Amino acid sequence: MSTDIFCDVLVVGGGNAGFCAALAAAQAKAGKVLLIDKCPKEWGGGNSYFTAGAFRTVHGGLEDVLPLVNNVNSTTIEAVDLDPYTRDDFLGDLDRVTHGQYDHGLGRELVDGSNGAVKWLAKTGIAFQLSFNRQAYKVHDRYKFFGGICLKTQDGGEGLVKSLQKAADDHDIEVMYSTSATKINLNLKTGELDSVLADQVDKSVLIQTKAVVLAAGGFEANPQMRSKHLGPGWENAHVRGTPYNTGGCLEMAIRDISARRKGHWAGCHAVAWDANAPQESGDRKVSNEFTKSGYPIGITINVEGKRFFDEGSDLRNYTYAKFGRAILAQPNSIAFQVWDSKGIPWLREEEYRPEVVERIEADSIEELAQKCAEQGLADPDMFIDTIREYNAAVSQHRKDKPDTEWDPAILDGLSTQSATYQLSIPKSNWALSIDEGPFLAVKVGCGVTFTFGGLEVDPKTAGIISDATGKSVPGVFCAGEMVGGLFYENYPGGSGLTSGAVFGLKAGKNAAQFALQYQRRRHAKSVGHLGIALGIVTEYSFVEVEL
Repeated sequence: MSTDIFCDVLVVGGGNAGFCAALAAAQAKAGKVLLIDKCPKEWGGGNSYFTAGAFRTVHGGLEDVLPLVNNVNSTTIEAVDLDPYTRDDFLGDLDRVTHGQYDHGLGRELVDGSNGAVKWLAKTGIAFQLSFNRQAYKVHDRYKFFGGICLKTQDGGEGLVKSLQKAADDHDIEVMYSTSATKINLNLKTGELDSVLADQVDKSVLIQTKAVVLAAGGFEANPQMRSKHLGPGWENAHVRGTPYNTGGCLEMAIRDISARRKGHWAGCHAVAWDANAPQESGDRKVSNEFTKSGYPIGITINVEGKRFFDEGSDLRNYTYAKFGRAILAQPNSIAFQVWDSKGIPWLREEEYRPEVVERIEADSIEELAQKCAEQGLADPDMFIDTIREYNAAVSQHRKDKPDTEWDPAILDGLSTQSATYQLSIPKSNWALSIDEGPFLAVKVGCGVTFTFGGLEVDPKTAGIISDATGKSVPGVFCAGEMVGGLFYENYPGGSGLTSGAVFGLKAGKNAAQFALQYQRRRHAKSVGHLGIALGIVTEYSFVEVEL
């Protein structure tokens, strides 16, 4: 049995990008805005719920961001070091970590819209804070922010989602959960959007709408699609977030409106993740605390007792999203992060406290190796030898450069590579010796966050490009993880939520504009100006989104 529902703008997907699109459409006075999500209400928020709420944005330094945050007093201000993060900085980081393989039009829109999008969110009711706990180290009594990020939402992803949901309620946006979009119908004569078919628990609904925004995430929670597109072994990765991002909306758009694929379909955001975490989805109580991001402070060793990547190759915000892939490629797809008493105090409490992770603790390296063997380490002797060799390299570097100071907030140059002693796999920065007990190890696996492959969109409008015509499909827009082409192999940390906001705003405003022009197009047809009407369909005007 099918039931008809009517709205002016439909948004498919209830994460950060979807709610931003819905709010933008409502603020543009589009009429009735409806948001649907395939998940039940208790799973609302998509992957956004499982984030730390970090937003990467262009800013002019402390004076620019202070009006946005609620956790800084006059005393704290005096102890904060926060340099401006410029347009060139953001574009440079995006270019560097993706090896220049990102879509430059999308990249420019992301960067140029970042500051305005964050300020729009703040004005809409989202509470921001300076991220002292995740994006700064206190060095010599100064809070030093690193890696281009300083802002997070209060209470992380959970706080972001709850604030977006409240804002949607304040804007009279209707939200329907357990409602899965299954088919997009186009008008066969004009080629523009006609309706969307959706399934609910006990019935199908036909949603008559003038415009739709697709913001339903990638395919990271679909093991078959991961194996197909990311490669063999990816079916074994842990899912960090919602189990409902299974790629159905991507497949629907490709099938029904000939949406053009775009971006790195073989790539994804994947991190070092608690090996004991749930396999098929995140845990809404523990959430992002399963992330294990302390690897730059120590070393990472696989089950064969060998290091396999440079833990200090760059600041954490530029490496954490690719090292999950490196762990997945190891034997048994697990590894051990290791520190001694010098590194342990610098670990984030929320990620490494005993309540959220099994800590393998010992008073000697030999004892640590044996305890790790009980957790899957196959070669304890090699584990010990690897640490000894690492320590020898660190010691020689200190002798060569005794004045170099350890500083976790910068690329400090404390390395394993000296003129007389070098490791085959270096640690390029923050190379502390591991020789002072007590010692700590944590077992990690790969946690997949989101996939990089998506749909091609017009960077200016967020309209989905048809593979059949090479033009935007009239009335159909896209935001969030479904946008393809922004990231390749890696991404600058905090860019995902920013992208969701920037392109959510674009999609929502332009969907509203398309809906508001609906009567104009119908009037043109009714008086017989079919050519004019068709011109409006293919060249309808978009609002200039000011961010």
